[in-house]
Amino acid sequence: MSKWNLVFEEDFSKQTSLDLTHWTVDVGDHGGGNNEAQYYTAGTHNIIFEDGALQLEGRKEKYKSKEYTSAKIVTKDKIEWKYGRFEICAKIPQGKGTWPAIWTLGHKLPKEGWPEMGEIDIMEHVGWNQDIIHFSLHSKLYNHKIGNQATFFTKIENVSSSYKTYVLEWDETKISFFVDDRHMLTVLKKDYADSWPFDKPHYLILNLALGGGWGGEIDDTCLPQRLSIKSVKVFQKD
Repeated sequence: MSKWNLVFEEDFSKQTSLDLTHWTVDVGDHGGGNNEAQYYTAGTHNIIFEDGALQLEGRKEKYKSKEYTSAKIVTKDKIEWKYGRFEICAKIPQGKGTWPAIWTLGHKLPKEGWPEMGEIDIMEHVGWNQDIIHFSLHSKLYNHKIGNQATFFTKIENVSSSYKTYVLEWDETKISFFVDDRHMLTVLKKDYADSWPFDKPHYLILNLALGGGWGGEIDDTCLPQRLSIKSVKVFQKD
């Protein structure tokens, strides 16, 4: 049996700034296509290295067109992977209106957009439903816009007070999700073969959104809040 080999590691506990050969800071007020309330900035008040982790901080502060700021980083056009085991050690924020996510998008081909490009949600959480973690796949024929995406959610205690390792295992036949090696969901390619954009490279995204269609009304009194990430590891087989 082939074994997992470490092909990428980002140990944020040993860093004081982002490695820009790996990451791009996504800046703007596009709202993620979900009417989100934040302006993503590259500011040191939104991207912080503190307490042994990378902190993506969402804040109540007016900036340009928005009343809130936050942060989003991506490996797009720098590092992408086709298949593998992804381990992200993270602690998520709490409070209504927070919407942290650890996810991937597929490498876009000409004329391709969302959801044709494919989306893998390794961890998604909304603050109005504390401790409920969501895992999902989105494609052209199966996505949240039409409410038929492959998805699972469950309660996991203490996600905002302790670090958990959120895991994606992805190969030619299936995609599986775990939290601290506890199995959550497996989606088989054969069950979604008519719409499976998961046989091409994807890039990784870490972000903290505020408000929006799913994040909901924001409780300003809970801000600032942080998505804390200690490390990112990617393994692939021989």
